[in-house]
Amino acid sequence: MAVFQINAFADEADAQLSGQIEACLENGVRGIEMRGVNGKSVVDLSDEEAEEAREMVERAGLTISAMGSPFGKISITGDFEPHFEKFERALSLCGILGTNRMRIFSFYMPEGQDPAGYRDEVLRRMDRMLKAAEKAGVFCAHENEKGIYGDTDGRCLDLLQTFQGRMGGIFDPANFIQCKVWPKEAFPKVYPYLSWMHVKDALMEDGSVVPAGQGDGALRETLSKLGEFPGALHLTVEPHLTVFEGLNALQSEELTHRFHYPDSRAAFKAAVGALKDILSEQGYKEEEHGIWTR
Repeated sequence: MAVFQINAFADEADAQLSGQIEACLENGVRGIEMRGVNGKSVVDLSDEEAEEAREMVERAGLTISAMGSPFGKISITGDFEPHFEKFERALSLCGILGTNRMRIFSFYMPEGQDPAGYRDEVLRRMDRMLKAAEKAGVFCAHENEKGIYGDTDGRCLDLLQTFQGRMGGIFDPANFIQCKVWPKEAFPKVYPYLSWMHVKDALMEDGSVVPAGQGDGALRETLSKLGEFPGALHLTVEPHLTVFEGLNALQSEELTHRFHYPDSRAAFKAAVGALKDILSEQGYKEEEHGIWTR
């Protein structure tokens, strides 16, 4: 039976790490999937800044669950070398931050062109990244971001099968919805390779992001099936319920919002609370801060 650890992209609660930690402590979040720190991307931190961030998180009794990196979020036709150099630098930062997990992507496809024509180059780049990660002792997991090669269930499965054992999968229901893929159909394909899940829901009608369980992401059904997951599974809440500073730099699509909150802290609380409500409905209880079992 699964044990769930609740994590979050806490930069959606506060740009400052001190505020992120406060939000996690207030809302029963155990780990931070670190993406933005004090107004900087996590991959742009100095060694000293990364060490300070780790110490702050650990002093609060929290963990850095993964590096929420942007790697693979450039055009497949763009210059890969500077991107790869930065990726190698980020691998060393993972060690300083105390995490051996990183999320990655599979490169944006030219608009209007068949992704199949770029498959070989996608695999070449990802293989190179994974070899560097393996050498550094970092495990990478692929997120199904809209517009990249692996944005549909079929191409996600292609990547996960190709790099089986070397790369895991991150299941993000809302991202599948925004690609017009039903999450309940995608889930069985990603599940055998699942490393962790991003808890984000959306409506198929227009792709608008909503709290977990209030969209077409089949969150209740998915979490019920995950009850049989062997061992501990990380659930990372990614609110996207209101625009926060830096969102426009993180993704290209324009988001529609059905739910409005007075500030980012309120949106963060609502997003985490929606997940906890579903877990409670299914008989889970918080045994310790951010750890849910039944």
